[in-house]
Amino acid sequence: MVRIRLERRGKRGRPFYRLVAVDSRRAPGGYVLEVLGYYDPLRDGEFKVKTERVQEWLDKGAQITPRAKSIVNLARNREVNHA
Repeated sequence: MVRIRLERRGKRGRPFYRLVAVDSRRAPGGYVLEVLGYYDPLRDGEFKVKTERVQEWLDKGAQITPRAKSIVNLARNREVNHA
């Protein structure tokens, strides 16, 4: 099963997260199917999400974690407001 989640990167005290599609049966730091965006909490919550690709994964049956879902929703709202 494919899961869309945040993957922690960076170093101690300087977190950086990638929004990724992964196989839920593999280890958390394991093979990534696709990088779908990023989230940087230290830069005023800066983020970028490929919403079309996220939607394609969801249409294929991927599950999304609650935290990743909130960031995707923020990205969708930003697209609607700027369009």
